[in-house]
Amino acid sequence: SEAEWAEGWLTEREWVLFSRMRPADRSHSIAVARAVEAHLAPEGTPQHWVIAAALLHDVGKTVPDLGTYGRVVATISGSVGGADMADVWADTTGFTRKVGLYLKYPELGADLLAVAGSDDRVVAWAREHHLPEEDWTVPAEEGRLLAAADDGRL
Repeated sequence: SEAEWAEGWLTEREWVLFSRMRPADRSHSIAVARAVEAHLAPEGTPQHWVIAAALLHDVGKTVPDLGTYGRVVATISGSVGGADMADVWADTTGFTRKVGLYLKYPELGADLLAVAGSDDRVVAWAREHHLPEEDWTVPAEEGRLLAAADDGRL
């Protein structure tokens, strides 16, 4: 199964985090990882961290645990209020707090992965996957591949 395939790329602690993701997020992450795997250089074995990064890049979305409607509201709110509002909203309560946390999901995911002992590049990609390429700390070639797969360009 796809879940068994994904589990084979992750440590036990990473698998626990992956398993907490919503089904749609797990499916998306597996699709991203499969696309990355298909486009890695055919010579040699795939770099383990790249597949793990593809599978775990959205793991921070588990923290606020917003449903579809809440995610739409959060995305629109972030567009209107700007990134600076994430900190303000995250310090409130209730739904507004969840919106603020959702807007910070890359950072939250990186923190979860760091605590889980993930490869530094997996942690970095979770934090950086929405940043411009010049702000990445992961190797550019792998970052471009991960970004293209995440954006559905592969």
